[in-house]
Amino acid sequence: MALKVFERYLAREIYAATGLVLAAFLLLFAFFDLIHEFEDLGKGAYQLHHALGFVLLSMPGRVYELFPIAVLIGTLYALTLLARHSEITVLRTSGLSTLGLLKALARIGMVFIILTFVFGEFIAPPSERAAQELRLKALSSMVGQEFRSGLWVKDEMSFVNVRDVLPDSTLRGVRIYEFDTEHQLRSISEAEEGKFQPPESWSLINVVQTVFENGSAKVVRLPELVWHSALNPDILSVLLVVPERMSFVNLFLYIRHLEENQQQAQRYVIALWKKLVYPLAVLVMMALALPFAYLQDRMGAVSIKVFAGIMLGITFHMLNGLFSSLGVINSWPPFYSAITPSTLFLLLAAGMIWWVERR
Repeated sequence: MALKVFERYLAREIYAATGLVLAAFLLLFAFFDLIHEFEDLGKGAYQLHHALGFVLLSMPGRVYELFPIAVLIGTLYALTLLARHSEITVLRTSGLSTLGLLKALARIGMVFIILTFVFGEFIAPPSERAAQELRLKALSSMVGQEFRSGLWVKDEMSFVNVRDVLPDSTLRGVRIYEFDTEHQLRSISEAEEGKFQPPESWSLINVVQTVFENGSAKVVRLPELVWHSALNPDILSVLLVVPERMSFVNLFLYIRHLEENQQQAQRYVIALWKKLVYPLAVLVMMALALPFAYLQDRMGAVSIKVFAGIMLGITFHMLNGLFSSLGVINSWPPFYSAITPSTLFLLLAAGMIWWVERR
């Protein structure tokens, strides 16, 4: 009974400390993001309220990125305060083992896992897309262009070139090069504009179609043409949202689209595995914080431990990005690229716990 009371007390302390740390990080990142947006003030119709809206809508993505770091620092701070008041020592002498404390932290951490998953899957992706749409519309800019000639996409037996993609997924300057099964060019269709018509077609406006057959070319002009394609606004939305902030479903659909068209999907597969692994990183961070609570007699003030936690959190964040990039460059198995940072920190936590237990 006493242990259950302690667990509730520990949970309250960890939740409060983590919330405070997360709020501080969000304010810091919001400040820097806003300063960065000041560079674009005055371009097009982009004003201060647009910049504030963009930064605010970007915050759910920041929450998702910073959750493991905030959990590490918050748990470390809460455990260190308990150790400072000898509460951890009393519990250990009363029969609470390190394994029992780890189990208590795991139960407390389930809330963080759920929150990380919810933000990463349901809140951050639409919020990030809305932020980018707000910014692009105010700047009177386009979604993206991979080349000077526009965006190129392979769609089954066709190659599609789009000059501009507007934030509402309207296509401008569409060219469709259609080939037959023998890789011979069958037709070239040029349209001024294309709008999506659910579930699987686009309405192309002012179309000029050149058809090649029997060694001759025929030009046809159409005011409107229905184009059936596997492309849809969800697939094009990857131009707005970086893979790490896309939802699991959109990542899966886009990976399948790339693989069906024999295109490179390594970066997106790594991001997909990270979506599965990342929520579990909060448990690794909590386990890593535990050894610091046992070092109350061997380390200095609480501030030193918190600083160490910040450094470890930043290192974890950097390793996540580093292994994703290295995985793409070196074609490493996506699962290992995604799980390696968490595995390294789990081994570090296990090593530190073993060391303090031996002491």
